[in-house]
Amino acid sequence: MRAYERLLKYVTISSPSNPDSSSCPSTKETWNMAEYLKKEMEELGLTDIILDENCYLYATIPATDKNAAPVIGFIAHMDVSCDAPSDKVKPSIIENYDGKEILLGSSGAFISPADNHYLKHCIGKTLIVTDGTTLLGADDKAGIAEILTMAERLLTDDTIKHGDIKIAFTPDEEIGRGADKFNIELFGADFAYTVDGGPFGEISYETFNAVFVEAEFKGISVHPGTAKNIMINSQLAAMELFSMLPTAERPEHTEDREGFFLLISSEGIVEKTVHKYIIRDHNYAMLQKRIVIISGAAQFLNLKYGKDTVTLKIEESYRNMAEEVLKHPQIIERACAAVRKTGGTPQITAVRGGTDGSKLSFMGLPCPNLGTGSGNHHGRMEFACAEEMDKTTEMLIEIARA
Repeated sequence: MRAYERLLKYVTISSPSNPDSSSCPSTKETWNMAEYLKKEMEELGLTDIILDENCYLYATIPATDKNAAPVIGFIAHMDVSCDAPSDKVKPSIIENYDGKEILLGSSGAFISPADNHYLKHCIGKTLIVTDGTTLLGADDKAGIAEILTMAERLLTDDTIKHGDIKIAFTPDEEIGRGADKFNIELFGADFAYTVDGGPFGEISYETFNAVFVEAEFKGISVHPGTAKNIMINSQLAAMELFSMLPTAERPEHTEDREGFFLLISSEGIVEKTVHKYIIRDHNYAMLQKRIVIISGAAQFLNLKYGKDTVTLKIEESYRNMAEEVLKHPQIIERACAAVRKTGGTPQITAVRGGTDGSKLSFMGLPCPNLGTGSGNHHGRMEFACAEEMDKTTEMLIEIARA
């Protein structure tokens, strides 16, 4: 079975994550995805299959060469982003893509090659897209499909010599918790790769440093007819803080290694408003400066409107894994060599986001990220390319090869 054929099955199984849930996994739907994959692993003949109480799924492809070293791991996540609808995904196949705009069903949405440069590499190939009403879920079900297609090859072709290969599928990566309950000792790999990126050949060992900020604003609510010099509208205070953050430092105005502030949710009434932000920067010192900026804005509003008008809760989400991965350059070179053997050119890129590898690398499991042959993640214009997924699968096999 080709990887894209697996992807077509997986995307129809709803598995969103939920940042407002404290459970692990954050949604019950993720269990459905995990159980489906566990059954498939059993049918393929993987060993040491464990689905633990937190919905982490582990398995082993037994070595064909017991003397082979090291033990290599491959990791992908089962949850999909909650930034766009993900229930009742209806994937469509476009054969022999002609390089033009792609209309997505009858939704009126379309994918423009002018805004998606990766599409030029997909001309003449087969694309998997949505009907424009949901995201696709290639992030990261394309990675899962490629890992299990690699597993099928390694388990059926004994001419490919390899050591023990470890596989893990995680929940809640999209909300920054994918590695929180990962059992590195049980996993048993010397190093690993997350298969959770964009174009085939993309290799990333640098991610953002990331924090989550919850800003709570307290107001004073009175009858508007008698509100003069008394009312404090918490919603306006929240908007005021937002206006004090640098306008040019939002995601829509930044690229490459430029950091940003992003207001991800807003909920409020006169008496109380809660704004949630994510703050990102590849440079840790610059991230700290951004924290100083938002903290200073909160302090100013507390002086203006009164003590405790604004309360900030700041939590670190993950760190730039380059600090740890660069201590193991052979891992990066192994991936680069595999891309070349598969006919590609390695593209070393900095992830404008994070992966499970961001935390795992600091937990003692160096873990760069690999592209999956997909793009436009987290939205209705998401797509995957069948042939690029095939190349990614071959690349994984080359990485695994002894």
